[in-house]
Formats: sequence, C-alpha cells, structure tokens
Amino acid sequence: MDPIVPPFVPVLLAALLLPFVGRRVGHALGVLATAVVVPYVWLVPTGEHLPVKLFGVFDAVLFNVDGFSQLMGIIFGFIGAIGVLYSWASDADSRQTAFALSYVASSLGAVFGGDWLTLLFFWELMAVTSTLLVWHYGGRAVRAGYRYALLHGVGGTLLMGAIVWHYAEVGTFLFTGEGMAGPVAPILAGIGIGVNVGFVGLHAWLPDTYPRPHIAASVFLCVYTTKTGVYGMYRAFPEGELAIAYMGGIMAVFGAGMALLQNDMRRLLSYHIQSQVGYMVAGVGIGSALGQAGAMAHVFNHILYKGLLFMTAGVVVYRTGKESLKKLGGLRHEMPITAVSFAVAALSISGFPGFNGFVSKGIVISASHYDFPKGPFAVGDFHTLELLLLIGGVGTFLSFIKFGYYAFLRGEYDGSVKDANRGQTVAMVTVAALCVFYGIFDGALFALLPFDVTGQVVSHAYHTYTVKHLVEGFALAAIALVGFVLIKKPLEKVGGSVPDIDALYNPAAFYGTRSVVVGTTELYAAVDRVAVAVAGTATTAVQRLGHGVVTGLGGRPVELRTDIRNGVLLIVMALVVALVVVL
Repeated sequence: MDPIVPPFVPVLLAALLLPFVGRRVGHALGVLATAVVVPYVWLVPTGEHLPVKLFGVFDAVLFNVDGFSQLMGIIFGFIGAIGVLYSWASDADSRQTAFALSYVASSLGAVFGGDWLTLLFFWELMAVTSTLLVWHYGGRAVRAGYRYALLHGVGGTLLMGAIVWHYAEVGTFLFTGEGMAGPVAPILAGIGIGVNVGFVGLHAWLPDTYPRPHIAASVFLCVYTTKTGVYGMYRAFPEGELAIAYMGGIMAVFGAGMALLQNDMRRLLSYHIQSQVGYMVAGVGIGSALGQAGAMAHVFNHILYKGLLFMTAGVVVYRTGKESLKKLGGLRHEMPITAVSFAVAALSISGFPGFNGFVSKGIVISASHYDFPKGPFAVGDFHTLELLLLIGGVGTFLSFIKFGYYAFLRGEYDGSVKDANRGQTVAMVTVAALCVFYGIFDGALFALLPFDVTGQVVSHAYHTYTVKHLVEGFALAAIALVGFVLIKKPLEKVGGSVPDIDALYNPAAFYGTRSVVVGTTELYAAVDRVAVAVAGTATTAVQRLGHGVVTGLGGRPVELRTDIRNGVLLIVMALVVALVVVL
C-alpha cells in the first residue's frame, strides 16, 4: 500500500504557520491547504485506509475513505477555502484564521477516522479549537464561548462513556458497520452526539454562541460542529433509530419557529442550523438507503447555502455595523450583490425548485414518506415525520421572507453604505453559483452520494423534478407568503431576543453552582468551629486530668497525672463523639 497522508495534516500545518508568515501570505497558504483537500479526497480510492496501533495495544485507523467520509471531506475542504478567503476580505487577523484552520483540521480528522478512539480525539479537539475561535473575539463572545465549552464538554464525556461501553461489548474500537452495541452505549451516544447536532433541549449553545464572534468566525462555526455531529450520528446508528428520526422532525419545526421570532440576523440563522440539521438527523434516523443518502445530500447543500447566508449577513454587519433587522431596510439598492446572494441562499435553504435545497430536502421527505411507519398522528397519505418536515419547510420560507423583507426590501436605508468588497464578492458569488448548479443539475449531486438514489439500492427511486415534487415546493412557498402577510404585524411587536431554554438553565446553573459552593464552604466552616470547640474542651479536660489538683482523703491535695497514651486516647474519643454529633 502506498503511503498516504490524512487530509488534516496540511491544514493543521497551515494553521501553525499562518501567524508567522504575514497576513496576506498566511491566508493564501490557508486557502491552498484547504482547497487541495478537495481533489485529494476525491482521487483517493474508496477503501483506502491508514491503520495504526494506539499505545501499542488498540487498533485504530487515522484515514478511512468511504462514500460518507469522502463527501464530507470534499465539502469541508471547499468551504474551508472559501471561509479563509472571506476571512481575509473581512479583516480577520492571522491568529483568528489560524484557530479557524485548526478547527477545520480537527473536523477533517474526525470524519476520516476509521475508529471510535480517533473520532473521539478529534471530536474533543474540535470543541477546543472552536472555543478558541469564539474566545478570540473577546467581549460577549467570551462568556458565550465558556457556556459553549461546558456543554460540549458534557457531550464529549457522554460520547466517551458510550465508546467505552461499546468496547466492553464488542472488544474493538474499529467501526464495524453495526453502530453502537449493547443497551447503554446507544443511549449515551445519542445524547452526547445530540449536543453537537442541536437536539431540542440541548441546542441553546447554538444561537447563544454563533452570533457573538467575528463575522468570519461565524462562517466556519456554522459548518463544522453540527455536520460532524450528523456524520457521528450515522456512525453510531447506521441502521437508523425511530426516536432519532422523530427528534429530527421536531428540530425542523422548533428551529424554524424560533428563528421566525428573532430579529438578530445571526441568531435567526443559528436557529435555522438546528432546523436544517433536523432534516439530516431525520434522514439518519429513518435508516434506509434513501434516508441516509438524503441526509448526506442535505449536509452537502446546507454547508453551501448556510455558509452563504452567514457571509451575506456578515457583509451587512461589516458595512452597517448593525445586527438587528429592525435597524435595517432597503439595502437592495445599496448592496445589490449581497442582496442577490442572499436571495439565492434563502431560496436554497427554503427548498424552492431550481435550487440545491429543493433536491436534498426532497430526498429526505420522500424517505419519510416511503420508508417510515405512519405513526398515530398521520394525516391521510402523509406520515407523521413527513408532516413535521413539511411544517418545518413552511417555517423556513416564513423566516427568510421576513429576513429578506426587513433587510433588503422594506423602505430605504438611512445612509450610504458600500456593497461587499472584492474578496467577499468572489466568496459569495462562487458559493451562490454552486447552489444554483446543484439545484439544476441534480445528477452532479447524486454522483457524490454514498448511495445511488435513482437506482436499485433504494426502496423508491428518487427523481427531483416530478409534478408532485414541484407542486409541493411551490405550495410551501405560497403558504408561507400568505402566512407572512397575515402575521407580519404581530411579528413587528416581537422585540429583542426571544428567550429560549437557556434562560432557565443558565441562571439555574449559575445560582445552583454558587449555592453548592457557598453551602460547602459554610458546612466546612461549621464543622471547623465544632471541631475547634471540641478540641479545645478536650485539651482543657486533659490538662486538668493530667496536671490538675484535687482533694484526697484526709483533705490533703492530690496531684493527678497521666501519660501521653491516655491523653491521645481521650482526644481521639472526643473527636469521634464530635463527628457523630455533626453527622
């Protein structure tokens, strides 16, 4: 076997060198290091792997190429190069981009690992490097990054527990193609990975963190953690799981609903990460070839249009200094390139015919129709999960009609601003072109998928541009358009940041932790006071017993003495009595 180099190596080297070679040269090196990943993983044959021995005992695989990891590597490398270009154009400093590249490298290491130990190592490194990327911006990003690190620490710990339990069941850390083994490991893995993908209830780190750092950092953050989580979910549940599929449907609805209530642009986009990842999680949970192919297709497409959305929002912030939609309006005249790029991304994420989101969403929705049990809440020919995904689709259209209306269409912008600069324009237009390309030439996307969705391997061959699918896409858009007209006035009354579950558990964690610390300190102080008092009493008694004077027979004074052994015995007895009283 010819020697092969894992694709994270050149990216990590570029991250290490970038701060020392100058900003222009360093960013050029970063673009090259990430861009070269695309042809590299495309050309490496499927089945290629790099086995190693960890600690001389455990079998591990640092580089494992199959249909799933290959697709992840291609899109991770491409968007990494775009992200570095956008960072340079958006005035990100060299250290920030170095943190971003180390984040990209750790994500590549995770998706190309061929065993659970390798995946876990890079999984945790990914949490560390992304936290550093957030913290680097300072200000409000520091506290958000701290909460982010805590939650991902909990998720990583649960995943590690699952991996250990899995090893105890099967005796190997290598991927066997059967997922997590035993009764406990799947539960721990589902919850641990659920933190990364944004399960409802475990998701609040996402809208809390992603709006805080530098605009270029948000482009990287919106891509790697959640999509690596989807990949990890597939490895843990390669045959699907009913509960995970339903959680995906709930994520699609919840994320879209919460996004609709936001006025902060990047917070709105962050909730839509959760919503769109819900489609991917649903596809993995369905477990069929069609569902899994749809999940990976949506990973690929989502990275394109979500990266583009964060870039367009970033340009608006970069030029206007404003994050809230309520402070914007009429930017289509001042920023036509950004407005058109946003429109492409918005139509793509909403699943409008002719754009890439329509293709991949359609695959997942078809899998939910053909390959999933109806359930008790099915309506007519629609399955329960399918209904959730369709409702999520309406919510997505609504959110981006709102975003586009308030940012680019309503009124006139008060002031004069410039459009995206040259580097930002190249980054946005390149990604926008791919969103349209993969929407029209769906066969190009199908060629990247691990399963042929149009062939014999799937239960129902998928074809994108059928009358049924087109009617569905246009109907969702029409319902959302009418819905926005009806709810526009109430939405305008929503001000500030709508609270989420973290409004409960952040104060609970803070005051709960403080109560534990204060309670422990006070208990220690109380025990200390009792121990000191008892010791003082015991010492006085010993002194009086050993050296005191009492009256003996005949009225003559008698001096009582004792040796050291009796004194120690008395002290020990006193401490035992004190301990019994305290407890």
